Amino acid sequence: MSDWKTEKDRWWKQVYEKAKAKAPERRATFETSSGIALDPVYGPDVLAAEEVMERLGLPGEFPFTRGVQPTMYRGRFWTMRQYAGFGSAEASNERYHYLLKSGQTGLSVAFDLPTQMGRDADHPRAKGEVGKVGVSISSIRDMQVLLKGIPLDRVSTSMTINATASILLSLYAAVGEQQGVPLEKLSGTVQNDILKEYIARGTYIYPPEPSLRLITNMFAFCAKRIPKWNPISISGYHIREAGSTAAQEIAFTLADGIAYVDAALKAGLDVDAFAGQLSFFFNVHNHFLEEVAKFRAARRLWARIMKERFGAKNPRSQMLRFHAQTAGSTLTAQQVDNNVVRVALQALAAVLGGAQSLHTNSRDEALALPTAEAARLALRTQQIIAYESGVCDVVDPLGGSYVIEHLTNELEAKAEDYLRRIDEMGGMVNAIRRGFPQQEIQDAAYQAQRALETKEQIVVGVNEFVEDEPPPKDLLRVDESVAVKQAERLAQLRRERHDDAVTRSLDAIRRAAQTPDENLMPLILDAVKAEATLGEISDTLREVFGEHKEILVL
Repeated sequence: MSDWKTEKDRWWKQVYEKAKAKAPERRATFETSSGIALDPVYGPDVLAAEEVMERLGLPGEFPFTRGVQPTMYRGRFWTMRQYAGFGSAEASNERYHYLLKSGQTGLSVAFDLPTQMGRDADHPRAKGEVGKVGVSISSIRDMQVLLKGIPLDRVSTSMTINATASILLSLYAAVGEQQGVPLEKLSGTVQNDILKEYIARGTYIYPPEPSLRLITNMFAFCAKRIPKWNPISISGYHIREAGSTAAQEIAFTLADGIAYVDAALKAGLDVDAFAGQLSFFFNVHNHFLEEVAKFRAARRLWARIMKERFGAKNPRSQMLRFHAQTAGSTLTAQQVDNNVVRVALQALAAVLGGAQSLHTNSRDEALALPTAEAARLALRTQQIIAYESGVCDVVDPLGGSYVIEHLTNELEAKAEDYLRRIDEMGGMVNAIRRGFPQQEIQDAAYQAQRALETKEQIVVGVNEFVEDEPPPKDLLRVDESVAVKQAERLAQLRRERHDDAVTRSLDAIRRAAQTPDENLMPLILDAVKAEATLGEISDTLREVFGEHKEILVL
């Protein structure tokens, strides 16, 4: 180490400073989104020899810095799970079959805002939003159409749904049983991460306490009845989309995870009975090196939290397994073809960071829902990385890179500092009530926007290398007729179903919700089988739980 430091000092004074005097650096400081200053070069002093096994370890072993599986992509590639859903269940089903035929290996379902907010498609508040940002699902009949012809015993499905996650999982399970697939054979994930909705996204219904009850009910239900299902995907993606830094994305996501584990333990669950089914969802932003390091830091930090804080003994309980999605907020409406390049770099960072599944955004998503052709190109981006790049032939190929290890250490330290401050506030729920993560994200978003406007940060085609462009053509638009057809389907369902069975199932949910201990999941599953609608079940819970009011941060 002394030889390296001596040589670095000599090089700095005799070589680098002279070169810099002749050709000044492009900017006064170089740093990542998290404010980590970057030196021009790094060396072996970044990680002392005695720290290598403690901080890096080996793939598939604690602290999982280098990956959660010993073989990683030498065994099999990540799940290529393209997020899709729009308009009617029929249209989305057609897109899913198209993507599966094109080589996609798992489904990822996007729901429209009424579905996310617990409103049926014919509710007055759903007007103008039915099918617009995802598929409209109001009943088991919609779910039957959505999943028609898809073998649920062989296809893993991720559903991006939070406040109504218990209802959507029940609908999925009920359709699986109708297909003859036992619950034990269903595999997939529901996002089910309500705390980040209060922080960054806004599709919440109930206050935190009953929302956490629904989540822990699902933990227990899945552990017992659907063991291959991940009952939560703790999401940093939307935290980053709201403007956070990479360090904040790690910290606030893991703080949410800590809150969910705490809630499950208070509900009487054993940590090793459910922790192995926890999964995470991260963003992949533009700073390539920082993003690779972010995933490694998050894995290491979560492993230590689960082992040291919660006493998890099963190695699977200590693993941070994650889905990644390229950053929607980095897509530009200007020069949309540039987005293909951005997405490719972000996808490569996710793979080098060890993702278990990945969605790549389509080039046209800054303007509209993606066309089939754009979605296929996004999928091909993943396939080219997998089959042609060679980066999957070695586990953790950037491990040992001086700058990657430096950034991993720095991001872990910054995230740990945030977690300490949140603990001092009494945990994440209290921190959210105080507006702490919201304010931190707002400040980071402001700084990022300021850097864009002052050209401290260049975005190609937006604030530099700008061109006049004709208006875009052939964008995908969802017709208002979707809402009409959905309302007609609901009217038909209400005419044909057995109202007594619906009433009994909703009354059972209402009574159970008024008591703190009964698991609501079996009752919700019974209700969807009786053809109670998503809105009716949500409204029943609203009667008991009430609705959350937004915490304003000024």
